[in-house]
Amino acid sequence: MMHFYRTLFIMLLKMLGTLMCALSACAVVVPVQDFDLQKIAGKWYIAGMASNADWFVTHKADMKMGTAVLVATAEGDLDFSYASLKSDGTCWRQHNLANKTETPGRFTFTSPVWNNENDMRFVDVQSDDYAVVYTIKTKAGVSDVLTELYSNPEVSEELQQKFKQFSQDNGVLSENIVILPKNGE
Repeated sequence: MMHFYRTLFIMLLKMLGTLMCALSACAVVVPVQDFDLQKIAGKWYIAGMASNADWFVTHKADMKMGTAVLVATAEGDLDFSYASLKSDGTCWRQHNLANKTETPGRFTFTSPVWNNENDMRFVDVQSDDYAVVYTIKTKAGVSDVLTELYSNPEVSEELQQKFKQFSQDNGVLSENIVILPKNGE
């Protein structure tokens, strides 16, 4: 009889753990209050990235700091491009136009490179210092979260910790949070 209760208890704990994971995955991450796209327009360094997605886990060791250029369109959309110097000396580039939503600081776009739907949110912004971006990437019905830290190349220890904590609070495993090493442009 004791074995039955022990098994039942373990089963209940597993179910509770699964429920907790499901609830945290459904947590709503909202953009920062008083978001102003004009204030963050310009060139940023992608200083940190975090995700549990397979593609990220596979490539995180090879990633280096790149740049993001953010441009506000006349309609309030976000025109942005990424660039990063690859180890062979060539440059990897990607360009997207993200559509504004009814929520300031939230944008959506389809990536022509990765063929996925993206729900991008600026969740913490100090316009002259950094921006933390939370993106839900969905492809073939599977969603993954990517958090990014836009900053200058010299990222303070305090900002690194803030980014790591935000990423962990939103379900990213600590081993999948990377402060990217500097790279040429």
